[in-house]
Amino acid sequence: MSRRALLAPFVIVAACSLRNGARNEAPPTVATRAGEPSGTSTSAREHTDASLEGGAVASTIPSDADAGAPAQAAPADTSPLHKSTREDLLGLFTTKALTDEEKARILPERFLNGVFGVGTPAKIHQGNQAIALHEISRAACLKGLEGVTLQSADQRKACGHENMVPVHLRGKDPYFCIDVFEFPNKPCELPFVWTSPSYAKKVCELQGKRLCSQIEWQLACHADPNDGPDTRYAYGDTLDLDVCHTKRRHRQVAEKPCTSTDAQTTYRTCSTDTEPSGSFPKCRSRYGVYDLHGNVAEIMMRRDADGSVKSQLKGSAWFYDEVAREVGGPPLHENAQGAYPDHCNFDPRWHVENIENAWHVNYHLGFRCCKSIP
Repeated sequence: MSRRALLAPFVIVAACSLRNGARNEAPPTVATRAGEPSGTSTSAREHTDASLEGGAVASTIPSDADAGAPAQAAPADTSPLHKSTREDLLGLFTTKALTDEEKARILPERFLNGVFGVGTPAKIHQGNQAIALHEISRAACLKGLEGVTLQSADQRKACGHENMVPVHLRGKDPYFCIDVFEFPNKPCELPFVWTSPSYAKKVCELQGKRLCSQIEWQLACHADPNDGPDTRYAYGDTLDLDVCHTKRRHRQVAEKPCTSTDAQTTYRTCSTDTEPSGSFPKCRSRYGVYDLHGNVAEIMMRRDADGSVKSQLKGSAWFYDEVAREVGGPPLHENAQGAYPDHCNFDPRWHVENIENAWHVNYHLGFRCCKSIP
């Protein structure tokens, strides 16, 4: 099956198709930065069929006696930012309660153990730990969040999950909640990458949530909970590359530039230089949602005119400075290929694929979840 190569700033370099079945194989797709060589992936990725069809089930989230209290700095945590085992990765989020029938149909343990792991671009994790650079510690991140109310008691009651906030259209009641942080939606933990849109959707559903729509993401970015005027960016109306994690350039790893000719080469040469979620306290929308610009780009869904639901990638990663430009203006840096304006409503149409069969993955691509309010 051929795919559209949607540019600016990324170009697709590999294509795959996946047919339903208990075990299928398809090469992951990765994207280059504009101007990099492209090629075809030869690394196969094994997929497990774990369709999460059916209605929602009440989620089982641990009780939070401190919901609504300001975030406080935790005792010194000497554990590394990067999780080095599948078990540690899975320990960063909680799945909902499933009936015996749902467990038999969904096979949640098989799915989670099959798609999360370390050491390969074929698994969901926090990036290649061996070459990553993180300059902000978990303790420093938590210090920056001291005194900040991430979620009030009323917001927790409305959303039913920790670290989610309700969002509404101007003059209307809230109709959905959105994660405050990029997945795994934990303050001062590294976001996950190497996640395909199809798997991101399933991971959200296993938590009793769903993958956000583009419209929801945009609303949480530009809107005012007090029904004031919209802003161009989550943090205001003027581009400021110092507010969010957007100014770290690509580095050469072992004297090799980041090269995205295939998944394995990308994994070896392209470092995931993220920072713990919430490390940039001013990179926050008026709804209290962090890192809508920078850190990692994000997966979401969009509905086309024909009613089909497609994947949609948008936002920016830590290296956005390389391809930045103001709305209606030239690139900030001369000869920047694929420069684009990363404002809340930017609609890039990158890697638009049917959401149930969307396998694009990358070292700088993550996601966050939403949930409808009944």
